[in-house]
Amino acid sequence: MTTNKHDEDGRKIEMGKTYTWARKALGSFWETRRAALRTDTGMSTVEYALGLLTAAGVAVMFSKVVTGTSVAGALESMVMKALDAPF
Repeated sequence: MTTNKHDEDGRKIEMGKTYTWARKALGSFWETRRAALRTDTGMSTVEYALGLLTAAGVAVMFSKVVTGTSVAGALESMVMKALDAPF
């Protein structure tokens, strides 16, 4: 099987069986590469690292807020009100 192509001047160029086979083989190779790149299963290492850093940052901010004087005072007053409640 031969494939006919034309150059810039419109002249017919005959392509042989080897060209046709190589084009099909490379075409299917690149098709599978593109399909593999499109599938995104799970998180990559970079995404895990960013998630871990974000979680650590949130934990630090939470600990700063909870151990602050205003929050500690509010929690203490809530506990004292609950303990001093009449039955």
